[in-house]
Amino acid sequence: MIMRLSDLNPAQHDAATSTEGPLLVLAGAGSGKTRVLTHRIAHIVENGLASPHQILAITFTNKSASEMKHRLAQLCAAKSRAMWVMTFHAMCVRMLRAHSDLIGFDRSFTIYDADDSKRMIKEVMKSIGLDEKRYPVPGIASRVSLAKNELIGPAELASSAVTPIDKAAAKVFARYKRRMRDSNAMDFDDLLVETHTLLTSCPEALEAYQERFIYIMVDEYQDTNHAQYRIVNLLASKRRNLMVVGDDDQSIYSWRGADISNILEFEKDYPEAAVVRLEQNYRSSATILAAANAVVANNSGRKPKTLWTANAGGESITRYRAEDERDEGRFIASEIERLLRDENRGYSDFAIFYRTNAQSRVIEDALLRSGTPYQIVGGTKFFERAEIRDVMAYLKVMVNAADEISLKRIINKPRRGIGKTTVERLEAEAISRAEPFEAVLRRCAAGEYGSGPAAKVGPFVELLDELRASAAATLRDQIEAAIERTGLIGELQSENTFESSGRIENIREFLGVVDEYASARAFSEEEAPVGLPGFMEWLALRSDLDSVAEGSETVTLMTIHTAKGLEFPVVFIAGLEDSIFPHANSMFDSSGLEEERRLAYVAITRARERLYLTHARSRSLYGTTNYNAPSRFIAEIPQEHLSGGFVTPPKTAVRTPVAGAQYLTGEVVEHKVFGVGVIVDVAGEKVTVDFKGLGRKNLLKDFAPLRKVQTGGSD
Repeated sequence: MIMRLSDLNPAQHDAATSTEGPLLVLAGAGSGKTRVLTHRIAHIVENGLASPHQILAITFTNKSASEMKHRLAQLCAAKSRAMWVMTFHAMCVRMLRAHSDLIGFDRSFTIYDADDSKRMIKEVMKSIGLDEKRYPVPGIASRVSLAKNELIGPAELASSAVTPIDKAAAKVFARYKRRMRDSNAMDFDDLLVETHTLLTSCPEALEAYQERFIYIMVDEYQDTNHAQYRIVNLLASKRRNLMVVGDDDQSIYSWRGADISNILEFEKDYPEAAVVRLEQNYRSSATILAAANAVVANNSGRKPKTLWTANAGGESITRYRAEDERDEGRFIASEIERLLRDENRGYSDFAIFYRTNAQSRVIEDALLRSGTPYQIVGGTKFFERAEIRDVMAYLKVMVNAADEISLKRIINKPRRGIGKTTVERLEAEAISRAEPFEAVLRRCAAGEYGSGPAAKVGPFVELLDELRASAAATLRDQIEAAIERTGLIGELQSENTFESSGRIENIREFLGVVDEYASARAFSEEEAPVGLPGFMEWLALRSDLDSVAEGSETVTLMTIHTAKGLEFPVVFIAGLEDSIFPHANSMFDSSGLEEERRLAYVAITRARERLYLTHARSRSLYGTTNYNAPSRFIAEIPQEHLSGGFVTPPKTAVRTPVAGAQYLTGEVVEHKVFGVGVIVDVAGEKVTVDFKGLGRKNLLKDFAPLRKVQTGGSD
């Protein structure tokens, strides 16, 4: 392929030919940034401004690096082989292998993945007497990782630690660092930290790389953390030929250390920097871009830019107001079937985005019922998630004591100190005695194999007996109490990480499955076991459908965080309600809300041709039914770009706030769906009502269809 700058649009051309000094390229979604990067490199090489080995191009993913290498091979042929085109971690490994002796490592150092790292942390905790139940390994690992990404060492972490878990993390960090060095090993965070150490403590190494790399280019600069930021600026500080490409409007990873200020303040770091805006979009319709621009324009902490396309018009964005989450799922499934039929589309044309993993269950169910093949990207299907399988294993053991597989799954979940060696010994004993595994567990609990194993296995056996003997008024109460008694949620809460919060949400969403079963059974005439056995049978038959019709031609489901960098002809964004998206944790924090808005911008700009925005009048999530207002992000889209929903709403569908609605604890109210209830709590925008026979429901007071019975107020 011949490199032709004439193939670029004017802004792309400016970016590709601006070769001297710092350059900030603000690349909007779908604006061809990879094309600009590769053409700029080819332009530099073809014009003799640098040799291939003097070029460093850093990406964030192996996929991006591979794509860039492939394009460069077409543009520059064999010349591209000497270039450093790689991820941050790959670059660090290459530098550290070359200079390992300068930082006290052998060249053959091992790289630990996350699981290896957690095992090491677990050993360290044991060696210094820290209880895993009080200080869960994932929580400690998360804090150590964050400290390293901020280039904070053990001593500094210890001096700033306030909470017990932070103090514990500081102790672990110091010992962990020594153990890793003794093992001649580094984890992924260490690769960044040790590279920074190399460049700051070994002037000869820094100077060698500064002399070598005449041109440095960094993609997705808005996603860099502090350690990456420092490494890049050290390498570029001499020649200052640094090009960074990114989009502050797509900065959505602050929870894992990304710092948006790195791109927003680039011109402060490099006052002489040139700035090029890539605003012509080659992906989406004009209507979709207008919506995205309108939403993100409400953020104040951003670099102004407006996406546009040469392709005028486009289909209106469809807004659908569902009655509940099941109606939402049915609409999405039926609309996919309609477009497959009427527009001759394939399943792979469709993507469904949601804010949290817990939302996928009802959507999955609707797709399964319609026979629509789907795949989960960046996650696992609801009933395959580890925390859900743990809950189901407990319930199976409550029903069937002979279920050895489920027993072994939960024997140390949550952690109770029953290790692999103990389990293997008990398995061997069960085989030699020809007894069920649980029978041997009971022998162990009685002390037949020593007091040590008995002290650990005994409480587990007692828990099993307690769970099986439990009685409750309803199936939901029984299962909810069982989940609480197992300690699964408590352990996740103590981890206090982004991932553990999502797992807790998934477990709570499991209670929604119980409610769905109760509703289905109420309207079913089929003969089936009642209570927990009936539920487990229903669940087994239903979850088997997860494997139906999987293949390359599938509808794609994913969280919006996972969707970044992808595109689809047709996109559904589900759950657009305040407290869902934007997430409740971010609604009252200005920086958090701005990141949620950027997340909405990312979601919208994944769509090429058609975009659907769905929200529900009521939603059962995490086992609780809530009435949330439609997402503020919908209101930020100009009405002329929307069709359906509230554009021309029927009178009965109007969801405007009840002006000055005031509720008091103890008042009797009537709900159109739940009937008569008593208000038991009023907190801010929410009211909790205890409905006869249904229990407590949390409602958004200005939008819930409540009527005060004693005053005769109108709807």
